[in-house]
Amino acid sequence: MSEIEKMYEEMGICLKVLDFGSKIEAELKERFDEIDRRAEYNQLKVLHAMQKNHVSADCFNYVSGYGYDDHGRDTLEKIYADVFHTESALVRPQITCGTHALALSLSANLRPGDELVSASGKPYDTLEEVIGIRPSKGSLAEYGVSYKQVDLLEDGTFDFDSIRAAITEKTKMVTVQRSKGYQTRPSFSVSQIGEVIRFVKEIKPDVIFMVDNCYGEFVEEIEPSDVGADMVVGSLIKNPGGGLAPIGGYIAGKEECIENCAYRLTSPGLGKEVGASLGVMQAFYQGFFLAPTVVASALKGAIFAANIYEKLGYAVVPNGTESRHDIIQAVELGSADAMIAFCHGIQAAAPVDSYVMPEPWAMPGYDSDVIMAAGAFVQGSSIELSADGPIKPPYAVYFQGGLTWPSAKLGILMSLEHLVRAEIVQL
Repeated sequence: MSEIEKMYEEMGICLKVLDFGSKIEAELKERFDEIDRRAEYNQLKVLHAMQKNHVSADCFNYVSGYGYDDHGRDTLEKIYADVFHTESALVRPQITCGTHALALSLSANLRPGDELVSASGKPYDTLEEVIGIRPSKGSLAEYGVSYKQVDLLEDGTFDFDSIRAAITEKTKMVTVQRSKGYQTRPSFSVSQIGEVIRFVKEIKPDVIFMVDNCYGEFVEEIEPSDVGADMVVGSLIKNPGGGLAPIGGYIAGKEECIENCAYRLTSPGLGKEVGASLGVMQAFYQGFFLAPTVVASALKGAIFAANIYEKLGYAVVPNGTESRHDIIQAVELGSADAMIAFCHGIQAAAPVDSYVMPEPWAMPGYDSDVIMAAGAFVQGSSIELSADGPIKPPYAVYFQGGLTWPSAKLGILMSLEHLVRAEIVQL
């Protein structure tokens, strides 16, 4: 037995599980090499933007109070705008999460009487209350913003005829969610998003097109802003934070849209001028710098998981050979017990709280109990090793993250180990 096999055994992985995983890993070498090549390109893109904007040690200074003339904050926003090829960007610790960033983008750019159209069907669960699909205090519906939803076709692609029919004179904004969220549909490629943007703009050129880019940053060599999106929105505790950002969100896009967002985030008349960075700038910069390689590790983990569980006969989205457009891997496990065992394995592989046993609970913003495994350095950080899902049919668990490929690999092997121990899977 080799030293690395002994280490896996010491950590709780039996040789049968390790051998099963090793055979699948060997088959993925060519694909992993392509991921590394794309990460290299994206790393150079970020590095170039940092050099262009003259990042210096002064950018990491602690700034408090009003935050006037926060050089580090303002420079970082220029870097995000350059990387996403947009006119402007808002990157702030005051944006508390991805849902907040999306709610901010919507409420800042929609007015009473305007209409929002979702071209990708049902949005992520936490946005239902933001929009007012499920009644909630302060929703867009309470402020007189109407909403239409165009469901996807059975094959998970855009329904262009229905999108055309949904757009009216009232339509102010069209939105697409790039990632699957808690659904088992395919995630969208940047090319697919570009196609629907062009289609919508031909119908109504002045419409604002917003893309929920969560989980998609640096997965491809281009972003939705490169194909016409007016705003791309995401969370810093997902891909672009690189596992180091302790909080925050970003919105990159057209100057007018971003200016509206800044006034909504702070106050009319103040906008981007205020909002102190409070000492998080080094983590924001360094996390963004590391993000392309961290995302590459998460992608390898997702592809490894897809191939492991597909080989065992489970439905996986995307499948083991499909191209990747986000870091999320859905596995339909078929039962609550299997979901719980899988998440116990992910938690047991984490560097933080590995001894904790996650259990389903009534999480705010969701319509069913949710189980979440996340032994993370940053609470709720989805770029770190995690798995979660609502306890309801088809009992799909959503695996994502892994700051390094070895940690992602251990997480998948440990999830399988726990399914084997529970006698749900036989090798």
